Amino acid sequence: MTASLPQDRTVTLPFRPARVGGCVSATVERRDGGVQVLRSTEPLQPFAARLTDRLEHFAATAPDRVFAAQRGADGAWVEVRYSQMLERAQRIGQALARRGLSADRPIAILSDNDLDHLTLSLAAQWVGVPFAPVSAAYSTLSQDFGKLRHILATLTPGLVFASDGAVYGRAIAACVADDVELVLARGEVAGRRHTRYADLFATPPGAEAAAAHAGVGPDTIAKFLFTSGSTRQPKAVVNTQRMLCSNLQMIRQCFAFLQDEPPILVDWLPWNHTFGGNHNVGIALYNGGTLYIDEGKPTPAGIAATLRNLREVAPTIYFNVPKGFEEIARAMDHDTALRDRLFSRVQAFMYAGAGLSQAVWDHLDRHAVAATGQRVRMFTGLGMTETAPTCTFAVGDGVRSGHIGLPVPGVEVKLVPTAGKLEIRFRGPHVTPGYWRAEAETAAHFDAEGCYCSGDAVTLLDPDDATRGLAFDGRIAEDFKLSTGTFVSVGPLRAKVVQAGDPLVQDAVVAGIDRDAIGLLLFPRLDDARRRFGLAAEMSGNDVLAQPAVRAFFQGLLDRLWAEGTGSASRPARALLLAQPPSIDRGEVTDKGSINQRAVLLHRAALVERLYAPVPDGDVLVAQGSR
Repeated sequence: MTASLPQDRTVTLPFRPARVGGCVSATVERRDGGVQVLRSTEPLQPFAARLTDRLEHFAATAPDRVFAAQRGADGAWVEVRYSQMLERAQRIGQALARRGLSADRPIAILSDNDLDHLTLSLAAQWVGVPFAPVSAAYSTLSQDFGKLRHILATLTPGLVFASDGAVYGRAIAACVADDVELVLARGEVAGRRHTRYADLFATPPGAEAAAAHAGVGPDTIAKFLFTSGSTRQPKAVVNTQRMLCSNLQMIRQCFAFLQDEPPILVDWLPWNHTFGGNHNVGIALYNGGTLYIDEGKPTPAGIAATLRNLREVAPTIYFNVPKGFEEIARAMDHDTALRDRLFSRVQAFMYAGAGLSQAVWDHLDRHAVAATGQRVRMFTGLGMTETAPTCTFAVGDGVRSGHIGLPVPGVEVKLVPTAGKLEIRFRGPHVTPGYWRAEAETAAHFDAEGCYCSGDAVTLLDPDDATRGLAFDGRIAEDFKLSTGTFVSVGPLRAKVVQAGDPLVQDAVVAGIDRDAIGLLLFPRLDDARRRFGLAAEMSGNDVLAQPAVRAFFQGLLDRLWAEGTGSASRPARALLLAQPPSIDRGEVTDKGSINQRAVLLHRAALVERLYAPVPDGDVLVAQGSR
């Protein structure tokens, strides 16, 4: 049954009550040169010195509460309670403490999200041994292991953990030195000695772990998180205990309802990224909640596992990337049991990783109203790997796609006019001390006042009043000028193209540096095109894009974008559809699906030349108004 409430009525209906705070008001300090500094009017409250202090606290106060759960081989949930997780962390922590591991010889984790991965990460933090969760894609999807080699060379790990020797064996054989201890949860790697993960767990807690734990403090490095490599190779971002704990306290004050009852999360977001590994896992642990590890993915095939989990477990707060929300909204059109279960107690949604289409947002609102008579707040914000991640949140009733809100408690937001835009910079206890073994990179990313220079641009919702909130305005480094000198703001244009092309546009790359007009390289959603136009599942991508109905859709999209544009900086004149997906090895896409504009333009330079040929070939779409 499809939610059918008219959109104009939906947006007038109330939200489900959920306490918020922290980022709802701000002060503004105006400085010379157009610089503005924003701070929350709510002070940051005291926070834990170490994240494992929260594990210890809840192991004592709620020992039988489930901390984390994952489906076993039989499909049943395998649950680990707070008291059990503390014991596991102490046992494995003792085994780690005996090995002489350190920041110079940390732990590298090759694994998807699972209970062993989670336990090892907490054990490492218990004894102050830094760890680095490495994107599984760099081992399982990559063909040359280039990023994995770079990461391991940067870390010089003393121990490498892999969840499955069969899955990660080829990458281990190619990239992990023989003198580095290998720990496997299961499976083998041919010709390679290894330690069983179960042997670490069998170690009784002892004096070494106790002494190491006593030495862990706010400035201890908890983990290294690698950036997505949107510029050259990934950088290792130092994450300290102070960063993690202060940021989780900031989130707790903004999502004030987390203080009212322990949160329940159903989450797939990868732990090698700050959103999944710091923000979401941290919300569960810091607030004594429960994390159900979702093995699903936000794809037409992978979403099935997520839907199964959401039919069984009703979250109190739910996080996903825009594509995940789109797939869930679509599934609820014909699955009222899923809809009613999801909305039975969820108090807020939040997305990250890309901009959420307002159409998907409205779709979720209509489902919420159909299920409960109320809307559910969609939180947005701005954060990054270097800030643990949260810096701003938009949590009010009037939030729309693109809004990022106001600074959270304890964060100083500085807006600096840069290259015709406002760059947003950050200072606070949640900001990284720098990039590991990269002094020059670190120095280049901080200004004279010690603020982290994000490279992100923002606009003011009200040009005369910054306290009304901020909106995202793209990456400054992506912007360029046409041959006429006209400045093109790439981020907002890409967002407009993706929204206008819903549901058949996965992403867009904006071309036109020193050209006369804007051109688009479009990555289509081929599966959605096959479904929409009744095409065979086995039809190749090139054949799908050659279908008259498909080309007509994209021609219509281009014509609308041209007609709605207000000048050369917002009017795409040509477009080329790309059947070949973006490559993770070439840095065109991150493992969370974010497109690297510059890498695509670099590696597909020949396609850009086709796009701008004086006489375009038959594959190039030309806007009707530009001819």
